[in-house]
Amino acid sequence: MPHSPPTLRAAAAVEAAEAVLVLVATVLAGVDAATGQSYQVSSGIALTVIGVAAVAALSLVAAGLARARRWSRTPALLTQLFGGIVGIYLLQGHRFDWGAVLVVLAVLGFAALLSAPSVRALTGSRQAPPEREPPASKPPAGQPPARKPAAGKTPARKPPTRRR
Repeated sequence: MPHSPPTLRAAAAVEAAEAVLVLVATVLAGVDAATGQSYQVSSGIALTVIGVAAVAALSLVAAGLARARRWSRTPALLTQLFGGIVGIYLLQGHRFDWGAVLVVLAVLGFAALLSAPSVRALTGSRQAPPEREPPASKPPAGQPPARKPAAGKTPARKPPTRRR
């Protein structure tokens, strides 16, 4: 297994940090549900279960990024998009502590995921860029240069001669 580039390992670290943040929020929701401080106990339990599933999914994506698995690219990008949106929403709601952290993590995650080494590792494009065509050779002195047919057209041909 080839080593993943540093930018991809940074993206995995960002994804893992987001998983930790969701875990903290899940624990807080679970404590609120257990102590009766949730709006409804059933909604607090549902939020806790959804949070645990989200932590598991984010951890799986972080592990996939660390191993340079192709399937991890789209969920990681969507996580950054969602994290950025939620972070902006929290900033607008004057929750600067959580909002600023989410926005910074989303920007770092996008930057790490969209960097060239990460894109190459996650898309499997490891081939070298195509080489240029060699320059055309010059025709011998006194002969006109050969013409290339226009794009999409075939060169004109002489009509076949009939043999009798």
